[in-house]
Amino acid sequence: MYRTLNADRIIDTIAQLEQRIAARFPQSGLRRVCSELLDVARDSKERAAAAAKPNRGVRIGVAALLVLGMLLLGYVASIIEIKRDAENLFGVLQGIDAAMNALVLMGAGVLFLLTVEARWNRQRALADLNELRSIVHVIDMHQLTKDPSAMATVGTGTSASPQRQLTAFELVRYLDYCSEMLSLAAKVAALYAQETRDPVVIETESDLVQITSNLSNKIWQKITIVQYQMANGVADTAPPASPLGKQQPGRS
Repeated sequence: MYRTLNADRIIDTIAQLEQRIAARFPQSGLRRVCSELLDVARDSKERAAAAAKPNRGVRIGVAALLVLGMLLLGYVASIIEIKRDAENLFGVLQGIDAAMNALVLMGAGVLFLLTVEARWNRQRALADLNELRSIVHVIDMHQLTKDPSAMATVGTGTSASPQRQLTAFELVRYLDYCSEMLSLAAKVAALYAQETRDPVVIETESDLVQITSNLSNKIWQKITIVQYQMANGVADTAPPASPLGKQQPGRS
């Protein structure tokens, strides 16, 4: 029961996260990104399940080509005239060499046809994972300008400076939401690795998980700085040497 990821539970968790973001930041772009992630998760549920099912159309087409190739090979073999005269020994050897080359090419063709379905599913899975990778970087862009050294800078700085209207508590919540979205995006990607044994898909999913983990670690470094500032009542003070051991705030 708890040995596989449940796509429905992942979708429900993303939907709940979107509601939490909407309640606290109703007009934020982060809410729209979460809504997009929710749509992708719903699509991925169907796509990952489809990738695990046999593609009957592709299999029928491959089987028809293999049967046609066998019939053609049988026809060619039936019209070949074999002579046993000693004077034709050189010609027989040439024929054997040509037959071996033909068998090698036929073997490569058969291998190509037998792997068509796997490569078809791989390309679809990689396209979906690339879509998830793009969303992950969009999430990272939303937290990029959330600098804990300046919680609120409305009307200050230069004309090109980002205007922030978040309190310390709101900034922690915003960054926490970003971290959760990254983790959930990784779980959606894991659905594809769960439904296939393709090493390329599994490796791509692992790379995406590593990316989300690294980005989440950077976000939690920011959260830790803000927590330290809140605990000490300061706005611009460096945290202690090992701040990551502090307890994370409850999520809401």
